[in-house]
Amino acid sequence: MRNNELSIETRCIHGGQEHDRLTGAVMAPIVLSTTFAQDGPGEHRGYDYSRAGNPTRDALEACLASLEGATHGIAFASGCAATTGVLMTLKAGDHVLVGDDVYGGTFRIFDRVVKQFGLDATFLDMSDIARVKAAIKPNTRLIWLETPSNPMLKIFDIAAIAKVAKEHGVPLAVDNTFATPVLQQPLSLGATLVVHSTTKYINGHSDVVGGAVMTSDTELGEKLRFIQKAVGAVPSPFDCYMVLRGVKTLAVRMRQHVETAGALAEWLATHPDVERVYYPGLRNHPGHAIAARQMSGFGGMITFVLRGGLGAAQAFLKALQVFVCAESLGGVESLAEHPAIMTHASVPKEARELLGIGDGLIRLSVGIEAASDLRNDLGQGFAAARKTR
Repeated sequence: MRNNELSIETRCIHGGQEHDRLTGAVMAPIVLSTTFAQDGPGEHRGYDYSRAGNPTRDALEACLASLEGATHGIAFASGCAATTGVLMTLKAGDHVLVGDDVYGGTFRIFDRVVKQFGLDATFLDMSDIARVKAAIKPNTRLIWLETPSNPMLKIFDIAAIAKVAKEHGVPLAVDNTFATPVLQQPLSLGATLVVHSTTKYINGHSDVVGGAVMTSDTELGEKLRFIQKAVGAVPSPFDCYMVLRGVKTLAVRMRQHVETAGALAEWLATHPDVERVYYPGLRNHPGHAIAARQMSGFGGMITFVLRGGLGAAQAFLKALQVFVCAESLGGVESLAEHPAIMTHASVPKEARELLGIGDGLIRLSVGIEAASDLRNDLGQGFAAARKTR
């Protein structure tokens, strides 16, 4: 059977991978060699230098492309490197329309890095399709969004925005890190590019930093492959092996993340110490209907506003014992963080406040521990927060 005929669960384990032809090894070998023997000048066997291509990296790229239904997979050394790689397909004077709620590192790239190379970016709430249409300029060359977004878990209608992008001849890039290909398939909804921080759910064990871009656009795929080689922000063969190992359990992990996060979100929504919960699985979430249509599950991320402000939030996070106070997300272990101080500190205070990223906002990455233990742990945090009020 061809990869595209297999279920996502099976492709997580077998997608894009063959047994090693030389030894029969079931797992893709870690090929650490930086250079490869040539039969003569320019007569190599598919590999000449590991920055340009590596068998272990090829296996990972093929697997990720298979999961996203793409024909091209390009792996990078981090999610930020993948984002930068996409932006390097543009040129000075180009304009990018960006979702208003993005990861702090992504905001920093758009706001402080690529500006000095002549790229212009407009941040916009893409919930209103009419506003998206109105914001496109004659020099707009890319639309970039996250859905669910980070950290406010906004849901944007990928198919509707993809239609607008196509009408204007503009590629649409979707950061699919929060949803993963198990829960959401942006390319099938009309997106041109899918970007991942493989550090997160794809790897799933908080022990590798990586990124990837997937596309079925041949021209863009070739540009990205050239940028990957020329700039050199490539993952090591060992990191590729680790992500390949992690992705094999992605489907089963995501089922548990979704189940536990959904139960905790329902509980938090009725908790007296919580002002508001942001989780697309809750019926009162503004994007619930769209999420139900374009996702097969609502994800493992929850954001909520704790009563009592900064002092309460700090006490809450310090009291947790099962949840770890740490940045990042998507691992088997549960993490809790304070976006205004941690992951989104690079976003100006005024912009954070407009988005709702205030002093009482807490972001949870719900792991795969027992739901009862996580609920009890959050209870300890609430008890500590109440003492500050």
